[in-house]
Amino acid sequence: MGCSLEGLLWAWIILNSGVCSVILPEITDRRFIAECVKGHNRARSAVSPPASNMEYMTWDEDLAIIAKGWAENCVFEHNPRRSESTATSVGENIWTGYPPSSFETAGAIHSWDNEKEFYDYANNRCSKVCGHYTQVVWASSNKVGCAAHLCPNGVQESGFGAKAGVIFVCNYAPSGNVNRRRPYDSEGAACSGCEGACVDNLCRSGWAPESQSQIVDVLVVRLIVLIFTFVAAYAVRHFYPDIFCYE
Repeated sequence: MGCSLEGLLWAWIILNSGVCSVILPEITDRRFIAECVKGHNRARSAVSPPASNMEYMTWDEDLAIIAKGWAENCVFEHNPRRSESTATSVGENIWTGYPPSSFETAGAIHSWDNEKEFYDYANNRCSKVCGHYTQVVWASSNKVGCAAHLCPNGVQESGFGAKAGVIFVCNYAPSGNVNRRRPYDSEGAACSGCEGACVDNLCRSGWAPESQSQIVDVLVVRLIVLIFTFVAAYAVRHFYPDIFCYE
């Protein structure tokens, strides 16, 4: 009897080890944030036909908090109250997967982007589900906030039953998927309908560091360049004094 109980205990530990060993990123994790932003902008910059008004998407902490709060419910349905605490409408994409170890931020976003094969831009129609894709590439949706949550008892309405899974939620502002409207304009070259710079086919009205670490990186790079410039100028003047001209 004792051996039987011990065997059951070890079996339970083994079956649950995959769940316990999964550590999902927090919404403040810089790598997670970078992956979310990069994954969305990669999809947005590669739309076909090219977009003339596709805005660069940036991270929004408030949207991430909304996404996290809803993900914790472990239900594969849209949050009907997601716009209540914001000044604008909020869009939403949801991904869920089993087992928990299958979750990858880039992979989840890529699965939404893959829906583009079902979207006909010319006729603005979907042959299958493609609403996740159109929200990802909605030109005016320039803010995103995402959250991933582990659901040990399963994600309701997902079809996985009580099997442990992960739910990944991304919220967008302003919301996309407006009825009878295409996600972006394609008249003219990429970025031709936007003000400011065009970076990777995305419109950026002005660049600003998105985090303190980026500010530090910029300062360090500038300092290195400045030091190198002084050293190079000194070396040239020392070894080749005759090439300098003075008035």
